[in-house]
Amino acid sequence: MSSDPDTMTLPDLMPMIAGQSEPGQGPAFEVLDKYHLTPVSTGQEAGPAQLERMIDRADAAFQAGAPGPHERGEILDRAARLIAERAAEVAHVIMAESGFTAADARGEVNRCLQTLRLSAEEARGLRGEIVPISGAPGQSRRMAFTLRVPLGVVLAVTPFNSPLNTVTHKIAPAFAAGNAVIVKPASATPLTTLKLAELLTEAGMPPGFLSVLLGGSAITQAAIADPRIRFIAFTGSTGVGRAIQSAAGLRRTQMELGSIAFTVLCDDGDLDRALPRIVGASYRKAGQVCTSVQCALVHRSRLAETQARLVKEVRAVRFGDPAQDGVLTGPLISEESARRVETWIDEAMDAGATRLVGGARNGAVVPPTLLSDVTPDMRVVREEVFGPVLCLIPFDTIDEAIGMINATPYGLATGVFTNRLDQAFDFARRLDVGGVHINETSSSRVDLMPYGGTKDSGFGREGPKYAVEEMTEQRIITITT
Repeated sequence: MSSDPDTMTLPDLMPMIAGQSEPGQGPAFEVLDKYHLTPVSTGQEAGPAQLERMIDRADAAFQAGAPGPHERGEILDRAARLIAERAAEVAHVIMAESGFTAADARGEVNRCLQTLRLSAEEARGLRGEIVPISGAPGQSRRMAFTLRVPLGVVLAVTPFNSPLNTVTHKIAPAFAAGNAVIVKPASATPLTTLKLAELLTEAGMPPGFLSVLLGGSAITQAAIADPRIRFIAFTGSTGVGRAIQSAAGLRRTQMELGSIAFTVLCDDGDLDRALPRIVGASYRKAGQVCTSVQCALVHRSRLAETQARLVKEVRAVRFGDPAQDGVLTGPLISEESARRVETWIDEAMDAGATRLVGGARNGAVVPPTLLSDVTPDMRVVREEVFGPVLCLIPFDTIDEAIGMINATPYGLATGVFTNRLDQAFDFARRLDVGGVHINETSSSRVDLMPYGGTKDSGFGREGPKYAVEEMTEQRIITITT
């Protein structure tokens, strides 16, 4: 494969087994350009025997022992340097298979570098704590401390909407902790994961510590069923997450699931700050982010002004071919997904919603859509749209806004725009969500922070420091003198 992004061709789809690529033995599949809906690569899924070898090699590598903490950190730092050197090549792969704009692809690369470097620091700083056991009755001649030890083989099942950085958030902390990893990328965007795995292997990740499992639900279920898989990290829909959790039994999991993300504009909110951020968070990546602003709750005293300004700003959003300069909203991940979003918009309008901005679907592209006069029974409000749709909803009191957000089955993140400290802390204390972002949108995320949700949005936290804790366990050591 040429490394020049302007001339490079994309490789055939092949599973990677313990650092080595080989043709798949399962069903054939293809990856499409999401805008033109034409194939960019073809290949075969992994077969059952190949999955068995992946788990065999991962388990054997783990049992033999990971490199030391310093070496693991060095490997992750080298991977970051390699990706930085080949940033244009990596971004090209992301754009080719995801439908992302160049800006979103570059953002993925830059955040991946941060995630790798943070994980390298966590590898070198892995530690337990001193336990003051001598303070207990009759224990004066005893000492105690904890070690954080890796769990074993980690299965990471990752989504299409962040095909580089979310995958890195699974692999890098798992390896930093000393685990072996089998990653199952989304079938719509596997090439980015294969590129990441190639560069991690080049950076020195030992054989057996990383494999890439290509395939759909059947091969994923087979992997989950293997008892040698000790930890499952999943990002995706709540329905699939529930099924995985049920199959996992007593094994540990990390679930980052669905969301209906709200951002609140209080009566004193700074619209100059809020509205551009809301537009960006609603329509970038075609709204296919768990924390994309789906519902803007606007204090009734600011509704008319907010609506007029948002109509103007949303109409100015460029959409269509993501390869064109200035486009913010590209295609959804598939034409099927675009049809679903179109159907939900039509249903809402039939039930009385007003489409302030929007238009007809073209292939997998749904124009940025702004709706008002929505009601809680409409699917665009009660279910996760995962598309470029923003609903304007008025509220009169803080209690009403908090009640609307907490009434949903989800609880990932909420943004709140207010300059009153009492209001900010009211939201912070009372919202049943994993993150509350004051004077930012629900989509505000920095890779070093803990990231995860409550209720049907899952449990466990991403962010290298917090993920390392999830992917290790404490072991108590006592010494009697």
